[in-house]
Amino acid sequence: MANRSNGSKQPSRSDSPSGRPGMRRGPMMGVGAFERAENPRGTLRRLWGYLGAQRASLVLVAVIVVVRSALGVAGPYLLGVAIDDHILQNDLPGLSRIALLMLAVYGLASVVHYGESYVMAGVSQRTVRHLRRDLFDKLQSLPLRYFDTRAHGETMSRLTNDVDTISAVLSMGVTQLMSSAVTLLMVAGTMLALNWRLALVSLITLPAMAALTRHITRYTRRGFREQQASLGKLNGVIEETITGLPVIKSMAREEDAIQQFHSANLEFRAAATFAQTYSGLLGPMSNMIQNMGLAIVAGAGGLFTLLGYATVGTIASFVSYARQFGRPLNMMANLYNMLQSALAGAERVFEIMDEIPEPEDLPDARPLDDLHGDVVFEDVCFAYTENVPVLRNVSFHAESGQTIALVGPTGAGKTTVVNLLTRFYDIDAGSIRIDGVDLRDLQMASLRQELGIVLQDTVLFADTVMENIRYGRLDATDEEVIEAAVLANADHFIRRLPQGYDTKLSEQGGNLSQGQRQLLAIARVMLADPGILVLDEATSSIDTRTEQHIQEALLKLMEGRTAFVIAHRLSTIRNADQVLVIDDGQIIERGTHQGLLKMGGFYHRMYMSQFKATAPQAA
Repeated sequence: MANRSNGSKQPSRSDSPSGRPGMRRGPMMGVGAFERAENPRGTLRRLWGYLGAQRASLVLVAVIVVVRSALGVAGPYLLGVAIDDHILQNDLPGLSRIALLMLAVYGLASVVHYGESYVMAGVSQRTVRHLRRDLFDKLQSLPLRYFDTRAHGETMSRLTNDVDTISAVLSMGVTQLMSSAVTLLMVAGTMLALNWRLALVSLITLPAMAALTRHITRYTRRGFREQQASLGKLNGVIEETITGLPVIKSMAREEDAIQQFHSANLEFRAAATFAQTYSGLLGPMSNMIQNMGLAIVAGAGGLFTLLGYATVGTIASFVSYARQFGRPLNMMANLYNMLQSALAGAERVFEIMDEIPEPEDLPDARPLDDLHGDVVFEDVCFAYTENVPVLRNVSFHAESGQTIALVGPTGAGKTTVVNLLTRFYDIDAGSIRIDGVDLRDLQMASLRQELGIVLQDTVLFADTVMENIRYGRLDATDEEVIEAAVLANADHFIRRLPQGYDTKLSEQGGNLSQGQRQLLAIARVMLADPGILVLDEATSSIDTRTEQHIQEALLKLMEGRTAFVIAHRLSTIRNADQVLVIDDGQIIERGTHQGLLKMGGFYHRMYMSQFKATAPQAA
């Protein structure tokens, strides 16, 4: 599309789904109503699909984990040997040698641990990069209907906060899980080999640890999901408030905005407090059980020593092993909490990936070559939401090179006609044809490349003025960009900017006036040189003097092109070949400007009401 960067104008209240019916608020409006993760196993499988792409690096991490775990198990064993074979035997040279060996073991374990973290950081970041890339690509493929029914801040939260949560778990959780599992197996095997009686005693606390983990994680999964959902809602409020700050200040609604933020903030606090409180219980409770296990091992070890079943060195090793055995259990319990948070974020990410994208081109779809611009709407019906029709049996024929004006009250369906022509939405019934070919039989990219759209709400990017105009045709030279700006009557104000065409615009062109932003949008379309032109209130924010210059430029641009002009100021469409008067989703009158005035109908009343409103000013 020639001016795709402008996006699509948000439909008016009667044009679009009222009240954003697709907005899904978090399931907890207060405290206590939680929603379970719908499919944690399926989400894990999908995450593994991304992580599994790094198999070679994961194998390397696994090898490093085994080496580190082996070194960690060797330390307590050497401690027991040092006590039994050297300290109790008063063997100072032997003790020195084994102390140096223990120092080397623990030092090497630290180096290996760093290598493990380094490799896993690369694995996790590559995995998350692919996930974030796929999510962003998916957003580009979604129809505008999706964005019309969801808060933009909430969608952005899934792309940022939820993906970051997954990243944090992958960077630490995978190695922790592997390390914990390997350490448990090695410690258990070593304990059994050293003293099976003490080994069995050491395992007494294992059922208690498993029961505690199972009980607490029943709540944390739901809590973390609600925490992520309420965070998305909070981000939506923030994004909406910052975007609408001029309106908030102009209407003195700062207190209302603050109250709305406080409400969303309190809801997030309640969800986060619930999730963090339950997840925070796991560590202290696990430590308590672990310390109880250490006391049991120490007491049983002393008894076994008196009975001759164990040595002092063995008991020292077992105390250390008991700590090592409890630490992976505690780590795995905490990891389970982290995993719940990651699953909650991943589910929200995959919800977007599972959304139905824009319809794909048909297998035999053809490009829109040799465009003449003959457009036919035949019995077109459309509704944004079921059973709430916006267009009803709309039919008209725009011959090649004609200018078609769409007029009518706000919310009548004028912008919807444009949205259907660009296939931002697909019709429910009827047909739309360009040069005799149904839109659905055309390649969508080819169709939109032939459409140049200037919207009332102009979208500009945080780039230079030159690049914002060049967005209409990326291979255009600087001279061609300047020529388009001159034609759009924008060159004079651009050259007065601090760096002229190299002036960097702020987000949404906030350092320009609304009229200047529209001039740049018009220049961008002029550079694109589209076959069909759509002007949706393109001059609504431009003063009368500038509008005269723009009208002259637009007349040149529209020569030989089919043009659709949506206008509220009826004086701007006097030269249109056809004027379509739309009310309540139907064409109620059609004809030329003069012909409709002579009819004395709806159009005549609209025109006279505007004339009377502007007559005193003109006088």
